[in-house]
Amino acid sequence: MMGWLQNYGRLVKFEHTLFALPFALTGFFMASRQPGADVSWKLFALVVLCMVFARNAAMGFNRWLDRHVDSINPRTAQREIPAGAIPPASALAFVIINALLFIVTTWFINRLCFYLSPVALFVVLFYSFTKRFTSLSHFFLSLGLAIAPLGAYLAVTARFDLPPLILSSIVFLWVSGFDIVYSLQDEEFDKEHRLNSLPVRLGKRKALRLSELIHLLTALLVILLAVVLKGGGLHWAGVLWFTGLLLSQHLLVKPDDLRRVNMAFFTTNGLASVAYAVFLIADMFLR
Repeated sequence: MMGWLQNYGRLVKFEHTLFALPFALTGFFMASRQPGADVSWKLFALVVLCMVFARNAAMGFNRWLDRHVDSINPRTAQREIPAGAIPPASALAFVIINALLFIVTTWFINRLCFYLSPVALFVVLFYSFTKRFTSLSHFFLSLGLAIAPLGAYLAVTARFDLPPLILSSIVFLWVSGFDIVYSLQDEEFDKEHRLNSLPVRLGKRKALRLSELIHLLTALLVILLAVVLKGGGLHWAGVLWFTGLLLSQHLLVKPDDLRRVNMAFFTTNGLASVAYAVFLIADMFLR
């Protein structure tokens, strides 16, 4: 049983929930501070379950669809499907079950979330196709993660507001920038197998410069959110922490030295998202 759980946990890279979940929780608690907000531990649990089910479906589908490509890429050949730890049919069944559980869970939240659930699923699943036809695939990935904080806000309020839209825009740009950095590792492989990415289209150096520009825009939106929310000291401490770590990952990775890409991708961005969320949520409740 534990081996089964470990295989599927590795299949969906469960530890990478550090990227989206903290922002979803920020969106949830941001909504909870709105006048008349009706929140409960049950609603909180439903939002977390939606995050887990949607992410499981998206990552599982990506691994299933890319299984043949993964099997010939030395960096990914040991992933669970090409390595034989999880049969392709079982992986696809896992995707379908999680997609259905996501839709069912939204039914117990509110009508708006339920009606939007197929749209959300389409967004997070469609990304897996994009590397086959566009170098802008990074932005489809980031869109899938960016809907998390807005979805969590809608779960509480059932309405669109400016702060969660800014928060989702932060996630969109942040993920786009760091996914460009991460994809530098596969530039040669992608070229050889006619897969699309911005490093393939622009080259390593120009792709890194573009990532830097995107993260500069991210930092500006982080500051804008603090202004719109009239953030206190903790919020601004979170701004400094997050923008500082954005800068640090670009100091770690150079066009001719990709040895620290994984540190920039996982460690730096994981620390950025978790700490930023903690600072913002604490500021909301302690001011």
